[in-house]
Amino acid sequence: MDQGCFVYMVECADGSLYTGWTNRLSKRIAAHNSGRGAKYTRSRLPVRLVWAEAQPDSSAALRREAAVKRLTRREKLALIAAAPAPAEFP
Repeated sequence: MDQGCFVYMVECADGSLYTGWTNRLSKRIAAHNSGRGAKYTRSRLPVRLVWAEAQPDSSAALRREAAVKRLTRREKLALIAAAPAPAEFP
C-alpha cells in the first residue's frame, strides 16, 4: 500500500520545466541533481524544485502528473506562483 506520493515540477538550468511524481520527494530531487534522474534533466543540471503537490497514492499521482503535463507553460507558471514556497515541502 502506498504511503502517499507527490507530483512535482523542477526548473532546469536552461529554464525549462520538468514534471514527475515520486513517493520520496527529497530523494528524487537529489537523484535528478546527481544525474541519476530522468533522461530529460541529465543534460539540464542543476534542477530546482519549484512546485509539489501531495497525492494519496500512486494512481492519483499518475493522473495528476498527466494533467499537469497537459498544461501550457503559462498555466504551469501560474500553478507555481500560487503554490507555497518549496521549503515547505518534505
